[in-house]
Amino acid sequence: MSQLHVDIVSAEGHIHSGEAAMVFAPAELGEVGIAPKHSPLLTRLKPGEVRVKTADGEQLYFFVSGGLLEVQPHLVTVMADTALRAKDADEAAAADAKRAAEEAVENAKGEMDLARAQAELVEAAARLHFVKKLKDIR
Repeated sequence: MSQLHVDIVSAEGHIHSGEAAMVFAPAELGEVGIAPKHSPLLTRLKPGEVRVKTADGEQLYFFVSGGLLEVQPHLVTVMADTALRAKDADEAAAADAKRAAEEAVENAKGEMDLARAQAELVEAAARLHFVKKLKDIR
């Protein structure tokens, strides 16, 4: 069976490197699924879950706050603004971040503050959704 090599990196450092049978990522226009021998692709990512399915069927979960996805026939590179491994996910911290973002939206003064606060809210809501979904999976 053909496989992909997957690298997930962020500004904080290297998050994951390994082989996969399939990768799913939150592209800006919708979720994409990447199999071995996929056509080359470069797209922006929105906040959400990156799922790596290994050859033995194991599912690995990561949260990305956005970034870029580069696909080559046997290589997938996720360059995330920030990334989080499933084992590092913290529901209380995600809920606190969402509350803080909601307050920032309410207290925004001017269009720039509002746009920044709304972007933070989208990311915080996606992170909280990711953490809650993990809880259901486990």
